[in-house]
Amino acid sequence: MNWTLEVVVVPVSDVDRAKEFYADRLGFTVDHDTRIGADVRIVQLTPPGSGCSVVIGRGAVPDMPPGSLRGLQLVVSDLERARAELLDRGVPVSDIQVVGVNPRPVPHPLDNVGFLHFTDPDGNAWAVQQISDRA
Repeated sequence: MNWTLEVVVVPVSDVDRAKEFYADRLGFTVDHDTRIGADVRIVQLTPPGSGCSVVIGRGAVPDMPPGSLRGLQLVVSDLERARAELLDRGVPVSDIQVVGVNPRPVPHPLDNVGFLHFTDPDGNAWAVQQISDRA
C-alpha cells in the first residue's frame, strides 16, 4: 500500500496576499479557491510537477499561528535556475548553500547538498534542494 502525502496546510494571515505569492510569484497552480459563506475559504495550490499541494484559507483549515510553519522543502533539478526564476519573480531568496558532502558520485556538484531558502509573506520558511534524478 502506498502512503502519499498530498496536502500540507500553510498558516497565513491574509488569504489573498498568500494566494498571489504562491500562484504569481512561485508559479504554483491554483487547483481551487472555494468560499463557503462569508467566513470559510479554502485555496489549494500545487507546485509544478508535485504530487503534494498546499492549502491556505480560513474557517475550515486548522488554526495555526500565521508564519509558524518551518521545514517545507521543494526539490528541483537545477538549483541555479530555480534561484534565478525566484529572483526574477521578486522573491527574496538566499544564496545557494552547500550542506554536507555527497556520499557517492553525482551528475552535478549541487545534487543532494545544494539548498536555498525563502519565506512567504507571513514568514513560513521554505527550502529548495537540488536532486537532479528526482525532480
